[in-house]
Amino acid sequence: MTITDVNTAFAAEKTAQVEAVRERDRAFQARVDRGEIRMIGANRYEVLTGWDRGETFTVSRNTEGQIERIIANHGLDERTDGSIALYASSPAWHGLGQIIPDGTTDIDEVLRLSGLDFEVTTVPALYEWQGETREHADQQHTVRADTGAALGAVGSRYTPIQNRAGFVFLQELVSRYDVVWESAGLLRGGKRVFISIRLPEAVTVDADGINDIVVPYIAVMNDHSGRGQFQCVVTPWRPVCANTERFAVRDAVTRWAIRHTAGATSQIKEARRTLGLSSQYFQRFADEETALARTDIAIADFHQAIADLWPLDEDASSRKRTNHATRLDALDDVFRTESERVGRTAYAAERAITGYLDHVTPRRLPQSMTEEIARATAVLEGADDEIKNRAHRRLLQLRTR
Repeated sequence: MTITDVNTAFAAEKTAQVEAVRERDRAFQARVDRGEIRMIGANRYEVLTGWDRGETFTVSRNTEGQIERIIANHGLDERTDGSIALYASSPAWHGLGQIIPDGTTDIDEVLRLSGLDFEVTTVPALYEWQGETREHADQQHTVRADTGAALGAVGSRYTPIQNRAGFVFLQELVSRYDVVWESAGLLRGGKRVFISIRLPEAVTVDADGINDIVVPYIAVMNDHSGRGQFQCVVTPWRPVCANTERFAVRDAVTRWAIRHTAGATSQIKEARRTLGLSSQYFQRFADEETALARTDIAIADFHQAIADLWPLDEDASSRKRTNHATRLDALDDVFRTESERVGRTAYAAERAITGYLDHVTPRRLPQSMTEEIARATAVLEGADDEIKNRAHRRLLQLRTR
């Protein structure tokens, strides 16, 4: 018979738990020291390296300051069974979702695992008037056919582009390039859904220098709220959460969009032809980014670029001057971090401006939308593409000095 001293066992167990907590703290601090993550607020951190660069998360600490939990700010919805509405071919940074190692080529399986296997229908827009239910002839509502959840208010000519019909056009690319579906998920109760595939060729920025690897993806977003279009973008980022960063996409051929109308589904095949130019785009992208990576700039050059992008009138109010100074300080902080990673170059300057727009600049929050989802929506829909384009062109001018 084995006799166990419960006190000894308890002490050993607690010692192991404490050591595990300390090890997690040490590992976390090591990532900070290596420049892989940085603090951006009270217990909030941003990933600075890898394909998930730009992601943010929150750390929960106990009374002794030790890490208890790392909370992913993913912004994803839950499926009806309570699991996170995400399919991915490899674990995302937040460790959530339904993972199929090495991915799948089966679109139906992707839709099922991600929670996108629902259709959208429209119902009349009704209102009460003096005790009578009336119908608004020029409006209707989009609702999920599986749950009846309301998604948005739309016009009478609006015709939903169903998830499967909208995404299946990429199946030919999956077969042709022998690639897999990379990710799929839904946001805001199904008002916004996304799916992506990886293109077969990666591109390298400054192979002999910083050697940044950019892996191109085609991401398709479908909007059922009536506030957005069905659109495709070529992006270096695999969407796996609500605040996934998307690089500035500077060429018009890399973004294709269509409104929800009766003939939209038949026109989606046009996106395939447009996106066929993506390989050429990424080579041009790599050439230009390499040029930026090899262009050293002084802090004065960076500040001048900022002044050109966000000019301040001589007679600006004190409030505008304060906001301008706050923006400059924030941009300096991001530029300093990027410079430590890739050198004080025009490439670091562009990454700083992109990072500021995607993760720092204040966002107006629509009703029922968190800050993270608001940022993600702005990023994926290209809300700041114009200023990113101008920043890119402005920094490229520094090559000829």
